[in-house]
Amino acid sequence: MAGPRMPGARMAGPRIHRATTLFPGFLTLLLSAVFCASLLSAAPVAADEKVLRVLAWPGYADGDVVKAFEARFHAKVEVTLVDSDEALWDQMHTKDAPQFDVLAANTAEIQRYTRANLLTPLDLASLPNTRRQLPRFQALSSIPGLTAAGKVYAIPFTYSSMGLIYDRKQIAVAPRSMRELWNPRYRGKVLDFNSAQHNFSFTALALGYAHPFQLDAAQMRVIAHKLVELRRNLLTYYTLPEEATAFFIRHKAALMFGNYGTQQVALLRRAGADVGYVIPDEGALAWLDCWSMTRSAADRPLALAWINYMLEPDVSELLTQRQGLANTLTEPAEYRDDARIVWIGPVEDIQRREELWRKIVSGDRSERF
Repeated sequence: MAGPRMPGARMAGPRIHRATTLFPGFLTLLLSAVFCASLLSAAPVAADEKVLRVLAWPGYADGDVVKAFEARFHAKVEVTLVDSDEALWDQMHTKDAPQFDVLAANTAEIQRYTRANLLTPLDLASLPNTRRQLPRFQALSSIPGLTAAGKVYAIPFTYSSMGLIYDRKQIAVAPRSMRELWNPRYRGKVLDFNSAQHNFSFTALALGYAHPFQLDAAQMRVIAHKLVELRRNLLTYYTLPEEATAFFIRHKAALMFGNYGTQQVALLRRAGADVGYVIPDEGALAWLDCWSMTRSAADRPLALAWINYMLEPDVSELLTQRQGLANTLTEPAEYRDDARIVWIGPVEDIQRREELWRKIVSGDRSERF
């Protein structure tokens, strides 16, 4: 997703996303935003006043955060909110829309915008708060989509892993592998997210495949059989996090593929569930949203100041407190130091995955794959 969404349907989900645009760009939080695009700043702008136009997801630029930035930099900030990657793209291509200065998007979308020549390289010297980020987010070249031709086009801001959620009352010791979803002891107690892309990818990771987003025909067949086998343990598939929470509590589920990650964990705990969250040893899929500056940015120093401001500890922590999303400055409590995060990327053949997934969900037998 970009932003508070569901990685999957935005993929992004946000964001019931059903895909690898992530993510996700889908989110529960978007349900509270009934508009697709809304201006948070409606007051008239003085002729000599600096203006920053921000394109982002709900929860990324709350009113109090915007006001603090305006007061510090003596500028007016106009925020336009979107609820899907498609809406984000449309806003950047609408003739009557304002020329945005900064935008928030997931890594897959950042690649798309960079190829379309819509972004401008960032001056890291103007972004000192990047030095506050966790080491893996400072290693920009190691994250696909952030750099091109040696130049940096995006700075990580927020992310969500898709780990394993478990009931502490039924499972005393935290599971270490996604393969536990197939453990016969959890027959009828497993919840899985209804997504072709993510199920094939996390199963590929569980099986030790090196390239979970680029599977060959033989690997696809093995995974399809494995996902048919997983049905024996399933309580059901879920789509929305609220739906999963209700199923988890009402039917006393033991394990769940947490498509919404820490955001979903927060929702479960608020509902009274005693759950734990782990990144499996083989790694967890994850979407990553970043801030970028557009080529049309009228005041580039102000745009860079916004991106740097978003990385201040107080601002980043608000994202975690309010949205349940991880920030790039502090390690989530549930993460191990050696946790492996696998940023979602484009898959080899989405139509083939969807075709196989429909057969799996409908109950087809393994011999038919």
